[in-house]
Amino acid sequence: MRLERVPGGLRLASWRAGQIDPRAPELSAADLPALLADAAGKGLVEVSPGNGHDGFEEGAYGASRGRAGELRDELRVERLDEDRVRIARWVMRPGSGWQLQEAPVMLPPQRFKEAIERAAQRGVLGGTT
Repeated sequence: MRLERVPGGLRLASWRAGQIDPRAPELSAADLPALLADAAGKGLVEVSPGNGHDGFEEGAYGASRGRAGELRDELRVERLDEDRVRIARWVMRPGSGWQLQEAPVMLPPQRFKEAIERAAQRGVLGGTT
C-alpha cells in the first residue's frame, strides 16, 4: 500500500507484482498509523492526532465531500470489520444512490486529511490514531 504524489494530488493504491491493484484500497487498521506517518514524513499529507476511542462501529465512516463533474462524491475512510479499513471514493448516482468506486484513490491531499480526521473523530479508527 502506498500513498504517493501524482499530478493533481495524491494516489492511494495497493501494488502487486509491479502492477496497481484495480480495487479500492483496503488495509489493516493497525497498518494505517505507519502509512500516515510515512506520508507525513514525506510532506504528502498533514494529519492531526484524532480523538478516536478503543471501540469501533462496523460500517461507520469518516468522509470528505466533493464533486465529480455533476455528481457528488465522498472520500470515505470506513471500518469494514475489526481489523480492516477501506479508503475509497463513493459517488452519488441519481436514482441509484451511493456507489463504491472500485479503483485506487486519486484526490487532492486536503481530501485525504479531511476524511482521515473525520474518521478518527467518529471513532472509526479506534485506537489506531
